[in-house]
Amino acid sequence: MSAEPAATGLRIVLVEPRNPLNIGAAARAMSNFGFTQLRLVKPYNVAFQEARSAVRSRYILEAASVTASLPEAIADCALVVGTTAVGHRDLHLPLYRLEAAAPMIRTQAAESPVALLFGSEKFGLSNEHLSFCHWLLRIPTREQHGSMNLGQAVAICLYELQRDSAVETQHFAGPDPILAADEERITALLLDLLERSGYVNERTAASTELKLRRLVRRLGIPASDAETWLGIFRQILWKLKQDHPA
Repeated sequence: MSAEPAATGLRIVLVEPRNPLNIGAAARAMSNFGFTQLRLVKPYNVAFQEARSAVRSRYILEAASVTASLPEAIADCALVVGTTAVGHRDLHLPLYRLEAAAPMIRTQAAESPVALLFGSEKFGLSNEHLSFCHWLLRIPTREQHGSMNLGQAVAICLYELQRDSAVETQHFAGPDPILAADEERITALLLDLLERSGYVNERTAASTELKLRRLVRRLGIPASDAETWLGIFRQILWKLKQDHPA
């Protein structure tokens, strides 16, 4: 994934993280989605040193900046967005769901640096931390369990930020459609099987044939599978003829 303006303009700021697994997971998510600017505010030092061994994202952790205060970490940013599970807090700030916030962050990050803040595993962002934010975003989780694991929250936010900014979308060609002649061959074999099994009787034969023909066409069998199905039905029919000769 190539680095785009929105990716290079975004700073992921972890405020007072304590768990090395979460720090490593956040760095891994950044690497997954093409973001490289990681900043840590007062991390628990032992956790940070352990996290720096994270596989495939070590380069992000080795380049990460560490500051003693949040104002230092966001000093060069024109927009500061905090993440919150909301709860019962009186936030005094505009609050957007992630899917609504992502386009605004992408637009701003393409022009000037944006900081996306994540709080500590235990307490999240404090009221003081939130006072440095211009607005907030939340991941729409269920009310009964609103908070998320730090590493997972970072991954979900970065996925949403990158989701609509891909340069191209890969399309896969569907299978070739079955020919009408092959559909009719399958229909005829199935009808023969049903007659031999006793499913079809003289009185309902005509209507059953119509229903079966419509059913086969609704199945949308790919052309590549037609011969396989014909072979299966022929084998069943042959076995029926062997066991119950006319």
